[in-house]
Amino acid sequence: MTATQDGLTAGELKELAERAGRELEDASALEILQWAADTFGRRFCVTSSMEDAVVAHLASRALPGVDVVFLDTGYHFPETIGTRDAVEAVMDVNVITLTPRQTVAEQDARYGPRLHDRDPDLCCRLRKVQPLEEGLEGYRAWATGLRRDESPSRADTPVVGWDERRQKVKVSPIARWTQDDVDAYVAEHGVLTNPLLMDGYGSVGCAPCTRRLLEGEDARAGRWAGTAKTECGLH
Repeated sequence: MTATQDGLTAGELKELAERAGRELEDASALEILQWAADTFGRRFCVTSSMEDAVVAHLASRALPGVDVVFLDTGYHFPETIGTRDAVEAVMDVNVITLTPRQTVAEQDARYGPRLHDRDPDLCCRLRKVQPLEEGLEGYRAWATGLRRDESPSRADTPVVGWDERRQKVKVSPIARWTQDDVDAYVAEHGVLTNPLLMDGYGSVGCAPCTRRLLEGEDARAGRWAGTAKTECGLH
């Protein structure tokens, strides 16, 4: 498969994704991304929260100049925006920043201030899910940094799977990695990471919904702490 898969139906793409997930289960992250680059070309992108630039760095080795899609929710920590700017400046990638239809002020005017406290699912849908769905329209496949060890809800993440909602191939090249693997790759390649990871945060999201970890907590415990919410809805 060396040509982009523009002519395939959704059913054929799903079959392709599921087959690749089985065949590439034991492949390296770089091999998985090389398959995606060879199969989809410029209709493949990476999404990044700018917690770190590991997947973006890996993808740039497989597809120099790869599109890296970043969601600017309007609620990010300054360190996250700084990480995005640094990635754009030093890596061989094309950073594309997506923004919600409404500014924070416009959202406050319509729904009331601090929607993230009262209805975090709606806030995530407006500021993350909807912009990403619109931003991915031109792509056939997208890559994420999901890892199986991050939380129970991610334990079955395939390295290549089918995104039913968006009708796209979803690539998770570091799904089998541990935090030690991530740390080793960062150290070996000098990959940029969000400074907040060195300041007590295990996972970095929007500032109002993210706190530092307490001793013994898993990496995502600081996201939407005190609520039943564990995911923003992107995955």
